[in-house]
Amino acid sequence: MIICSCNAISDHDVRGAVESADIELCSTAQVYNCLGHLVYCGLCSRSVRRILQEPEAA
Repeated sequence: MIICSCNAISDHDVRGAVESADIELCSTAQVYNCLGHLVYCGLCSRSVRRILQEPEAA
């Protein structure tokens, strides 16, 4: 599902960035930096933070 219409970023893109990052991503800006984008309107921030707070799959 697209969670950022400004950059056409999906929840799968965000989860992939979180899983593949060398460091623990703690903010929306860090996730977007990892994906090579900038946060524009910020409406997606809540959804990105929710994904960042998901427990890791065992």
